[in-house]
Amino acid sequence: MKDMIDLCGCHLIDGEWQGHGTTFNAEFPATGDTGDIAYHVATSCDVFLAVEAAQRDFATFAGTSLAVRAGFLRAIANRIEAHADELTRIAHLETALPVARLTGERGRTTGQLRFFADWIEQGHWLDARIDTADPNRTPLPKPDIRSANRALGPVAVFGASNFPLAFSVAGGDTASALAAGCPVVVKAHPAHPGTSELVARAIHEAVAECALPTGVFAMLQGNDYDSGQMLVANPGIKAVGFTGSLRGGRALYDIAVSRPDPIPFFGELGSNNPVFVLPQALTSRGAQIAEGWAGSLTLGAGQFCTNPGVLILPEGPQAETLISVALDQLTVSEPQVMLTRRIADAYRESLDGLPEIKGLRALLTPADTGNCAVTPGLYRTDARTWLDTPALRDEIFGPAAIVVTCADADEMLDIARALHGQLTATLHTDPDDDTATDLMTVLQDRAGRVLVNGFPTGVEVCHAMVHGGPYPASTAAATTSVGSLAIARFVRPVSYQDSPQNLLPDVLKDNNPLGIPRLVDGAMTTTGQ
Repeated sequence: MKDMIDLCGCHLIDGEWQGHGTTFNAEFPATGDTGDIAYHVATSCDVFLAVEAAQRDFATFAGTSLAVRAGFLRAIANRIEAHADELTRIAHLETALPVARLTGERGRTTGQLRFFADWIEQGHWLDARIDTADPNRTPLPKPDIRSANRALGPVAVFGASNFPLAFSVAGGDTASALAAGCPVVVKAHPAHPGTSELVARAIHEAVAECALPTGVFAMLQGNDYDSGQMLVANPGIKAVGFTGSLRGGRALYDIAVSRPDPIPFFGELGSNNPVFVLPQALTSRGAQIAEGWAGSLTLGAGQFCTNPGVLILPEGPQAETLISVALDQLTVSEPQVMLTRRIADAYRESLDGLPEIKGLRALLTPADTGNCAVTPGLYRTDARTWLDTPALRDEIFGPAAIVVTCADADEMLDIARALHGQLTATLHTDPDDDTATDLMTVLQDRAGRVLVNGFPTGVEVCHAMVHGGPYPASTAAATTSVGSLAIARFVRPVSYQDSPQNLLPDVLKDNNPLGIPRLVDGAMTTTGQ
């Protein structure tokens, strides 16, 4: 089947489209067809040249003004919008995601690029600090010490399968790394190579428009594991952004931390996103919660990283009503096409062994469609079985979930304490629910984001957002991949002691030529020293 878009199937390396050797073709999950365009698989030479160019141009790019980098990010957003129609057509073919979903995701992608452009211009992220000298201090004089964040170095970014735009070539990891002043080498996801090439084309055009060095951005294609592993192992790479499976992410993480010079690996590896419903909330609005939860579970065929895969309820008649309402909604849910046949097969395989677990029963078994389309699954157990069966804590990537009923508040708390690290945890509670405070105390240590009376699908790009969490939700619980704090992953603080003014970064000079807020002798100010 023709891809309908004029694409070359090449890598973008040092400002040139190039490729040779082994190739692969895109697969279209809705039809089962294969595209006509042959995409090249990155070789060790391709990886070396892309990283070499990024290293060469790092100092130049990191030294650009905040205005130049902000203009670059806005130019990328504009260029993506200029390719909007082509992007929608090829992304719909490659992912089977609805056009409306892709349109919204494109808006999020361009929105977060502009969000980071605005953020870096404000300068808060530089965290500039000045402690002025005191030569008269006894017993020893106090030196002049100043610090600010600076770019870490070239960053490797891995495109995600489930967000072909917002967590891919020009997604949040790329946007925040470029904002920090770090060149980026992207390993495109093989599930949507044409979409990746089009977005890389937009970035390439923005590089030229802003007269930036060509090593600032590179994109490598490939449907193998070798090129990604070589990229992480390359000594020129100084950090990695990854969104994907626990198995794949852990393999790359092990490479990153085992290098002669270990580097930070910012990986998002999976989450069950548990939802706890407390007694008063269950009594007052159980049916409403059931409908919202079922919709959140099946959104995007359950392929969001925040789909709620575990529902914890106090046992009793109200719980039975909630389960019945949720089951009714899931039963009439139409089949949805997953991103790839491999993902659809993995979804079915992850459910195959569940009926064999003693104490777990199927309420709704997914239909065997024999293709990339899937239907929801719903399973039920009690708290003791869930606690005694570690396999029930594994993520199910797809529209299936487990309902766990608890005899009392203590069992709910036991479940919360037994959770692996999560991206999100949700509490449905009314003012009279006494357990809410105790659960919040536990859940805030298990998840990067705790929601109250909502549903976790959907991540707001804002300053206070934390999209991360304790392992295995992410490999760096102190960071986020969404929101303005994401830039902190790709910078490091540097102190300058007794430095003359001409050797200091502009943000630390006495006259503060950038007018950026900074901490001077313990007080925030935008004036000079």
